[in-house]
Amino acid sequence: MTALAGILFDKDGTLFDFHATWSVWAEGLLGELAAGDAGFARRLGAAISFRFADATAGEKGGFLPSSPVIAGTPEVIADALLPHLPGHDRAELVALMNARAALAPQMPAVPLRPLLAGLRGRGLRLGLATNDGEAPARAHLAAAGVTDLFDFVAGYDSGHGAKPEPGQLLAFARAFGLAPAAVLMVGDSAHDLVAGRRAGMRTLAVLTGLASAADLAPHADAVLPDIGAIPDWLAGQGA
Repeated sequence: MTALAGILFDKDGTLFDFHATWSVWAEGLLGELAAGDAGFARRLGAAISFRFADATAGEKGGFLPSSPVIAGTPEVIADALLPHLPGHDRAELVALMNARAALAPQMPAVPLRPLLAGLRGRGLRLGLATNDGEAPARAHLAAAGVTDLFDFVAGYDSGHGAKPEPGQLLAFARAFGLAPAAVLMVGDSAHDLVAGRRAGMRTLAVLTGLASAADLAPHADAVLPDIGAIPDWLAGQGA
């Protein structure tokens, strides 16, 4: 087996807890688009498979597994909302979503700096490949204080395409002269893992997003509870 030389991480649901970040983002964005009309905000939420919490009905808020927000690009999300927003411009809506995303609170899935520093200490190149925009992604890494630990950051708008296509992943490998087989793609969605397989990389699934182990296992070399388990998994692989 080719020796591991790099690890690519997805962002949302992998480095950061998905619900803690994107439910707050969705509530704020949908409320803004609905101009405070709670009923309209709920209808917009339904368009992207997001449910507002309803204490009186005992319903917790959050995204359904079918939501385009989980793995889709901002354009995909905008296209789901635009039929309900006559008069809104697609580019302006995407710009608004990206601006709000950059401000969304981030809850790391595990303490990131010690984990990432330990992986770099093994001589591994680290990269980020997300279907979020590059600018929000960099803002999130900066807010978590880990930008300096990443050698590569790509969003859907960085010129390499979006997952599940492998463009971002192959760009990472090319940037550092790495064989794809020497790179591990880590993610919480089938989009992440399918992209990894298409790139010829090893794939590792984590359960800090909305997908189940049963959903992810067919596309992954292993399924871990979270990225904090990666060092032990590497040790078990002799890496």
